[in-house]
Amino acid sequence: MKISSIDLFCGAGGLTHGFILEGLPVKAGLDMDPACRYPYETNNRTKFLQKDITAVSAAELNRIFGEVDVKILAGCAPCQPFSSYAHKYALKRDEKWKLLYEFSRLIKGSKPHVVTMENVPTVAKYEVFHDFVKMLEGLNYHVWYGVADSSDYGVPQSRKRMVLLASKFGPIKMIDPTCEKPRTVKQAIGRLKSLKAGETYKRDQLHTAAKLSDINLKRIKVSKPGGTWRDWPKNLVADCHQEKTGKTFSSVYGRMVWDAPAPTMTTQCYGFGNGRFGHPKQNRAISLREAAILQDFPKAYKFIEKAEGVNFRVLGRMIGNAVPVGLGRAIACSINEHLTGYKSKKRKRA
Repeated sequence: MKISSIDLFCGAGGLTHGFILEGLPVKAGLDMDPACRYPYETNNRTKFLQKDITAVSAAELNRIFGEVDVKILAGCAPCQPFSSYAHKYALKRDEKWKLLYEFSRLIKGSKPHVVTMENVPTVAKYEVFHDFVKMLEGLNYHVWYGVADSSDYGVPQSRKRMVLLASKFGPIKMIDPTCEKPRTVKQAIGRLKSLKAGETYKRDQLHTAAKLSDINLKRIKVSKPGGTWRDWPKNLVADCHQEKTGKTFSSVYGRMVWDAPAPTMTTQCYGFGNGRFGHPKQNRAISLREAAILQDFPKAYKFIEKAEGVNFRVLGRMIGNAVPVGLGRAIACSINEHLTGYKSKKRKRA
């Protein structure tokens, strides 16, 4: 059975890498971000197409798929419009919402045999998601969707995601969790070279930690693993957190815990003040390499060329937006199991 996959919104290649590790060939990844080309192509030996999905045609996808028995189309659209923050504050309809409708357009035109999508759990609260499911069911796809925690599939990070699987061949679903005990922060990054804030490890430019201001250096020194800024002396607490409206925001300026999975990596996971991204032991935020490893990228995964300088904003976006490799592998395993069952049934009918 000849199989071909295309990864829309491929980013730095987390999902694609998971697919390749599980033996699902990926013909190409598409993304608007030019910074993703180097990591995607270098680590996956697969073509990267820098394109806006609105400018992609179904005919173009079919040319990429080629003549195959099974076409798999993956589309992990940017999750920010569907995040808890956007939902909590009733933000206006984001232009990125339309990306799911564009994904629908390409499914209708290219007619893949298997479709998968990953997003934040709160995507299910929006009409666009249910329109997407109805579209698939209307095209006679068997649809499954549910919330999966990446830590159940070997990722050293608690990251809950809505995963959707759809197939023309019959019922399909996510595989059961593969880990009885989640991997911990210590297991993932405990052996990396120690760093100070603002320092870079000379053998790996991605293993670099952001600088800390004097006040933040004082704050992290009194921060406890798993604690909050409420543990600090009052003179170190930010003015905004002393006000009534800021007292509920306790999930910032925190240290990770060695013996637990990391919190969800975001696009600003390199900043101590942006979440629970303080190193469990060292007085700094986690490095970009540590963030990538906590997203389950291999330690040798290349994100930038040697001559290229480290841009925290660009690299943080690529790392934080990625599908964790372990979750990508679990999705690929689910598809593989489904296709194996389909082939078995087909042989019996013959």
